[in-house]
Amino acid sequence: MRVLIVEDDFSLGALLRRVLEEEGATVVVCQSAALAMAEAPENFDVLLLDWMLPDADGPSFCQALRRANIWTPILMLTARGEVPDRVEGLRAGADDYLSKPFDVEELLARLWALVRRSALGTSLVIGELVIDRLHRRCTSGGAVIDLTAREYELLVRLALANGDPVSRMTLLRDVWRMDFDPGSGVLDVQVSRLRDKLGDESSRIETVRGVGYRLRIQ
Repeated sequence: MRVLIVEDDFSLGALLRRVLEEEGATVVVCQSAALAMAEAPENFDVLLLDWMLPDADGPSFCQALRRANIWTPILMLTARGEVPDRVEGLRAGADDYLSKPFDVEELLARLWALVRRSALGTSLVIGELVIDRLHRRCTSGGAVIDLTAREYELLVRLALANGDPVSRMTLLRDVWRMDFDPGSGVLDVQVSRLRDKLGDESSRIETVRGVGYRLRIQ
């Protein structure tokens, strides 16, 4: 997941960067709308946008992006939590809205929901692997791979990390909906089964010691 954070509060921006990088995301932080626009926001999976910026407000920046035909999902952060403010942000082009102060787990859940939603009708291509998000199937060299629902979700979660490592706890939370490690080796067993089914592409799933797993995309 590639995230562009547009936040002029240096401390909050640094905190958000650290949290997201721990989740395996690639993060760029900009402290103004002008700098964010220069970063080619269309190349990111999701934008995390503060309402108040030194050179623009969040809704205006949303409108500028949409007028430029940039449809990257936007999660807007603001201390202004009244209904009219939320409506204004959503009408300006934001896809979701989170009021400050916020819970980090809710922030992560909302970001991943936006990424999943935006990728729903697209295919992820990694070497010979093609993950068809619309029809929830995977092929290798044109041959369909028979995956269980859990194996499919695990493969997609690794693929969305864009080659970055994904921690064990993150995989357990996002694929199994667990916020703890049951210690039964459930993740390792599932990874082993997934590797077996990927055949010649199995080596793409790499173990990252002390962290978790990554899907090699090169």
